Amino acid sequence: MEASSWIGRAESHILHTYNRHQIVWDHGEGVYLYDTEGKKYLDFAAGIAVMALGYGDQEYEDALKGQISKIIHTSNLYYNQPMIDAAEKICAVSGLDRVFFTNSGTEAIEGAVKAAKKYAYTKDGTTDHEIIAMGNSFHGRSLGALAVTGNAHYREPFEPLPGIVRFAEYNNLESVKRLINGKTCAIILETVQGEGGIYPATEEFLEGVYGICKERDILLILDEIQCGMGRTGHMFAWQAYGVKPDIMACAKALGCGVPVGAFVMAGKVAEASLKPGDHGTTYGGNPLAGAAVSKVLDIFKERRILSHVREVSGYLAEQLEGIKDAYGFVKERRGIGLMQGLELDAAVPVGEVSAKALEQGLVLITAGKNVLRFVPPLIIGKEHVDEMAGKLKGVLGQY
Repeated sequence: MEASSWIGRAESHILHTYNRHQIVWDHGEGVYLYDTEGKKYLDFAAGIAVMALGYGDQEYEDALKGQISKIIHTSNLYYNQPMIDAAEKICAVSGLDRVFFTNSGTEAIEGAVKAAKKYAYTKDGTTDHEIIAMGNSFHGRSLGALAVTGNAHYREPFEPLPGIVRFAEYNNLESVKRLINGKTCAIILETVQGEGGIYPATEEFLEGVYGICKERDILLILDEIQCGMGRTGHMFAWQAYGVKPDIMACAKALGCGVPVGAFVMAGKVAEASLKPGDHGTTYGGNPLAGAAVSKVLDIFKERRILSHVREVSGYLAEQLEGIKDAYGFVKERRGIGLMQGLELDAAVPVGEVSAKALEQGLVLITAGKNVLRFVPPLIIGKEHVDEMAGKLKGVLGQY
């Protein structure tokens, strides 16, 4: 069946909440995707930072097939072995103490916010606590996640949103200090802002926020949904800063394609927040998701994925800097590890550049107002960086 026929069927039955490219994917191999017409594409988007191990990893797929043959779902009325294995491994690599498995990153944010509010309620018995979030942030599209998302464009059609949320300026510590009062129960931020345009937290800012939280018993919630799971060369981006969150949200590459997220918390939060009946999920932590998370963490360790990311990401940054220097309309490169962005002048729209790259067999996505986002599978090699750079230069040369 031709792609146009598939797309016609989709537009007849799927709610139009995405302006999709006119491509129907068929399969993937390594760091490449193939459409239904047989065309090959170098993937530098990884399903929006999800497919850290690329496509067709035999060890990963065998683990999932083995679990499917045993049991896929049991509900959280019972224990299951893969969930327990996965929880132990997440706690080991994060240094945090308790895990709640969700089905997505948005759900992880919802749970993190609920845990913070219950922690504050347990302390003083009141329900008028406030959360400080960051401008330019993105945490998801459910009502609770939207409430702490700093881009008004996403929030406005759905207001009023739940809770009392005040927005500080990212990487401006004084703006955070001005918002703190006796009702502040949590500060939430992305360690590296993704959707907002690839902005890493500065050391001064994150260390300052961490210090404030420790001093005043305010919970620090770090959103590692996109920047976590090895993307920056550390298992979690905050581990490069010398801080530690009270609650962390993660997802995306946590399951490398299987829909799974988690919020992970310190023992003090677990002991004084969510109790039986406060939170739940039918599918979260099911055996299939647990098997995926457990195997992903095993592969990361066995194949030294973090070391590989640190090695190849330096080369990626170098090549992107070269592109910035070669084209006057590329204003800035920024990012950490294999989470990079090129900000273009407004006269060169990134959506158009992304579409032209797709025509040349290169999958790139955008971020922020005019940023090309580079979040490839973590297994890319320098030869893939060279291939990407060649294709991108061919597109940018048209401008």
